[in-house]
Amino acid sequence: MAWQPQEAGVQQLAEMLKDSLSGNDRAKQKQAEITLAQASVSPDFAYYLTYIFRDTQIGSTFLIRYAAAIQLKNHIKLRYASLQGEELDYIKQSTLQTLRDSNPQLRSFAGTIITEIVQQGGILHWTEVLQELISLVESTDSNATPEVQEAAMSALAKVCEDNRKLLDKEYVGQRPTTVIIPKLLDFAGHSNPKIRVLAITTLRSFILQKSQVLFANLDQYLSKIFQLATDEDIQVRRTVCQSLVQLVELRPDMLVPHMNDLVNYILAQQQTAGDAELALDAAEFWLGVGEQEHLRGLMGPYMDRVIPVLLAGMVYGEEDVERLGGDEANADQEDRTEDIKPQFAQSKAGRGAVHQANGENGDSDAQNQQKNDGMSDGEIEDDEDDEDDDWDDDDPEDAWSLRKCSAAALDVFAVNYHGAVFSIILPYLRENLSHSLWPKREAAVLALGAIAEGCLPVVAPHLPELVPYLIQSLNDEEPVVRQITCWCLARYSEWAAHLPDQADVQKYFEPMMQGLLERMLDKNKKVQEAGASSFASLEEKAGPKLKPYVQPILQRFILCFERYKDKNMYILYDCLQTLADNVQTEMAKPELVNLLMPTLINRWNKIDDQSREMFPLLGCLSYVAMAYGNNFAQFADPIFDRCMKLIYGCLQQHMTYTTGESVDKPDKDFIVTALDLLSAVIQAIDPAKSSQLVQNTQPQFYDLLSFCMEDPTEDVRQSAYALLGDCAIMLLPTLEPHLGKLMPILIRQLDLDQIRDDASETAFNVVINVCWSAGEIAARAGAKFQPYVEPLYQGLIEIVKNEECPEAANENAAITLGRMGLACPEQMAAHLPEVAGPFLDSMSKVASSEEKASAFLGFNNLIQQNPKAMEGSLAEYFTAIAQFPYKQQESDFAAVKQSFALVIQGYQQLIPDFASFLATLPPNVQQKLRNAYSI
Repeated sequence: MAWQPQEAGVQQLAEMLKDSLSGNDRAKQKQAEITLAQASVSPDFAYYLTYIFRDTQIGSTFLIRYAAAIQLKNHIKLRYASLQGEELDYIKQSTLQTLRDSNPQLRSFAGTIITEIVQQGGILHWTEVLQELISLVESTDSNATPEVQEAAMSALAKVCEDNRKLLDKEYVGQRPTTVIIPKLLDFAGHSNPKIRVLAITTLRSFILQKSQVLFANLDQYLSKIFQLATDEDIQVRRTVCQSLVQLVELRPDMLVPHMNDLVNYILAQQQTAGDAELALDAAEFWLGVGEQEHLRGLMGPYMDRVIPVLLAGMVYGEEDVERLGGDEANADQEDRTEDIKPQFAQSKAGRGAVHQANGENGDSDAQNQQKNDGMSDGEIEDDEDDEDDDWDDDDPEDAWSLRKCSAAALDVFAVNYHGAVFSIILPYLRENLSHSLWPKREAAVLALGAIAEGCLPVVAPHLPELVPYLIQSLNDEEPVVRQITCWCLARYSEWAAHLPDQADVQKYFEPMMQGLLERMLDKNKKVQEAGASSFASLEEKAGPKLKPYVQPILQRFILCFERYKDKNMYILYDCLQTLADNVQTEMAKPELVNLLMPTLINRWNKIDDQSREMFPLLGCLSYVAMAYGNNFAQFADPIFDRCMKLIYGCLQQHMTYTTGESVDKPDKDFIVTALDLLSAVIQAIDPAKSSQLVQNTQPQFYDLLSFCMEDPTEDVRQSAYALLGDCAIMLLPTLEPHLGKLMPILIRQLDLDQIRDDASETAFNVVINVCWSAGEIAARAGAKFQPYVEPLYQGLIEIVKNEECPEAANENAAITLGRMGLACPEQMAAHLPEVAGPFLDSMSKVASSEEKASAFLGFNNLIQQNPKAMEGSLAEYFTAIAQFPYKQQESDFAAVKQSFALVIQGYQQLIPDFASFLATLPPNVQQKLRNAYSI
């Protein structure tokens, strides 16, 4: 017998649902929630919820029905397995019926419940729902209003989106998508534009799935897309553009035959008057095409049509002109807290044998560019997850827009088509760089900057004509033009800095540099920001060429420190650290030290320990310390002491926080930046001085370091092991008494089982630094390293042999295994049969360096202890010898060359027919060995 509700039960539950919405009476609401939770175990609970949600005749208000829907959805999610067959059928049919309700929110929630049922039970347990929904979309009866059809289509879209993988699998010789996709293609031509949008959007989910059925019908799909090219509904055309962009990313090869139609369609959409969002969706097609090898080579014939459209898209619209126009002098206004982006520790502490852990340096804010000069051999740099694109960092506005997308697409096409692009742009530049309307001037400058990377060889002959325009534009009456001009000039600063003729350097580079410095003190804060960010980029590109100009640069920076408000102060620190990194010891001249340090010390004393400005200041001081070298010793005591206090305070706060006491969660970036500064100081100043600093700290330096070495935060551990390695290099006598405490902590970090499958790159950077610091200790500790050889070996060999570990981790682990042969060759020699192959394989990927030489010195010690263990790897070993520099001038590798010579002599005596063995090696290897070792 079919379930029938009891009126009393309906009314009782409706009252509970009503009370659960009593936001003004929290006690009543809480009691209703408790009662509902108790009622949820009743076998009829889902029946009653469904009845109230569906039935419009019981006098329930919309809010009660909506509350019932929410409870029903959650009940299905939590208790689906307990729902009986008849009960589930009742819910299914009632929910389908509710798709016809007059209330749009209830229709929408019916779709959500349908999706939840399929999500919990799987599409195979309710396959008929697809046909039910399709039939309702197609229905022509009087009850199937457009609104009902939309609700059914919306529910179908949700089911398809959540189950696209299952729907594209084969069941009993057929895929559900063979039915669904043709229907969706039909619905893409529906008379109701909302259904057309939902159908195209649903098809997009199958593009993402790379559905075989959809791709088999791609011609039909594209035909439907092109039919909608002139659709009167903007949202339909937007969805079409988004679909095409998705196809460009996932199946560019399938678009090749359709490029002409696609170009015509996208150009038409991008030029639609009055709809910037549609134009942006269309413009993203060009950006996608320019990044796809299958398609970008086909765009040549269309450049003369596409480039002018991109240039037009780069001009600010009327609303933007009204918002941005006018010369706002706001440099003296204090920044609001919400205007200052959060700043994070810029760790420079990742260490590795060869690789930097960050990507290629771009033209973005130099704070996001990692530097390697001046650091110990084998160090790598930390990747910044929040590194932004040039357009977001340096353009006047932060939001992604048609203007930025068009500029980015122009950049991509310039990289691929060079002169063809510039020949189209040059007349535009000449016409608009001096245009009477500032939006035209601004767009022309943006265009010139956008093509800098791709067109530089063809632009360079014209730069003597164009750069004076830009330098003049630095004084434009409109801040927006001054702002974009800073960015554009930075894009060409490498050309100007490296001009071969000194007269040209004075004519172009010096005015460029002076102009940017002037803009750093602009009366508009955004122009100040652009000037500072662009000057940091110029510093990167000019490098040591800046050495003659350090004094005037520092003088301008000091003025900026006096005048900047909080937000731009962060970029100013970056300018200073980038300068220090590029001119190095030039900054250490006493007169320059006396010029800068009073300002920095004043800032150091002014900033509170809890201020987030401490992060960029600590980072900046790290670079200044490295540039000053031992000249930094006069400032080291209070800086070292404060760093220790910052670390100690943050660790204490962490311990208090984990016990549940009411304190704020500590910001571990304070620890990271302080550890990095301690590393820099230890590397910079005389070891006698830094030893005093380490030994006189309270709390004890190595005790504090030990806590950081096993901190739960990966960034903290990464910096801690970088500091540990630096201490091994510079301060071994102070470190050795603490090895008994520190080495077991270090060894535990080598356990790869502790790293989750979804671990971030930082987790492996910790491993990289652990391996590196262990190698630095092994290379210097001698016999005192003996207690740690076996457990350390077990951890390192697993990393070397693990193909899933990053290359830098494998290589650092291999180098450390080799260097352990310097400390304890007798112990390590027993492991040579297992070590040899993985060690040599890793070393073949590592460029020659002091660390590699050190590793081979240790490895050679193992061979001398156990030469027969190399039988299976001897050819690879002699190939490795041949790879090392052997010329007399390579004095850095004299010791390892001598060591190789001794091993070779040993094998000449050990192998009866050594000449025959040598003949098995590649001819180039034989030749190098003969030249270097007179074999």
